[in-house]
Amino acid sequence: MKKKNTRTTYSRKPKKNKTVFSGKVLRYSIVSLLLLLTLAFGYHYRNGLAYYFSFKTDKILREETEAKRISDVRNFQVLEKHEGKSIGIDVSEYQGKIRWTYVDTLENKYPLHFVFIRATVGKDRKDRQFNRNWLGAKENKMIRGAYHYYRPNENSIEQAELFIKTVTLQKGDLPPVLDIEKLPKNQSIENLKLGLKRWLNAVESHYGVKPIIYTGERYYDDFLKEEFSDYLFWIANYNFYREEIAEEWLFWQFTEKASVPGIKGNVDVNIYNGDLQQLQFITLE
Repeated sequence: MKKKNTRTTYSRKPKKNKTVFSGKVLRYSIVSLLLLLTLAFGYHYRNGLAYYFSFKTDKILREETEAKRISDVRNFQVLEKHEGKSIGIDVSEYQGKIRWTYVDTLENKYPLHFVFIRATVGKDRKDRQFNRNWLGAKENKMIRGAYHYYRPNENSIEQAELFIKTVTLQKGDLPPVLDIEKLPKNQSIENLKLGLKRWLNAVESHYGVKPIIYTGERYYDDFLKEEFSDYLFWIANYNFYREEIAEEWLFWQFTEKASVPGIKGNVDVNIYNGDLQQLQFITLE
């Protein structure tokens, strides 16, 4: 009996044709794209880069992180686009003990005209450096303002009373500020808005001036823009795509990574939507 042939015959698969985006070509394309993006970034921020490298020493360059260097370049780019507008900072206990006599300019070029100082947090906490900062800013002849960090899950009237008890505003000071950044955990958005209005009304009744509201741009657009349209806003936005202050914003906090003489670590920087004379116009009389 003959055995059956059990040998299996294999056929070769035809080779796939290489496309123009395969192998080395694909890698070359990716590298070329990254190079183009880098060149575009460098061209867009050419003035900031030129200024930055003109005064930073090699030692400082080595010590700083890449992220901080990029932030510095953007900061200068933004400041350059707002020539003539008033520039200021905001501080709290997180900046430690500030040497106020040294706080004068940003990037050795832009004078600092104003400062917002955190006074209170929630219903029961006073900023540890508020008294020192409040007096120091005044002695340094800066226009000063005080702000309250609002806790959504705490009684709004008690929060207002703490701020009123802590802050004595004088002629030449900026209006009080309500800082709202968080969403409530145990209440609805409608109840949050009710609490904010109670705080704002109590503070306005005491000081005789309408408070300013500080918040992030997303928070502003989603929850506050429509219902609180009769208030002036101080908006935080650090994104690279944003390089100019919006027309409806009173203040713009455009960075949280700036260096200021007399202050250790990073500092928030703000642009007022007007010049120094216009800023003085909104202060208390």
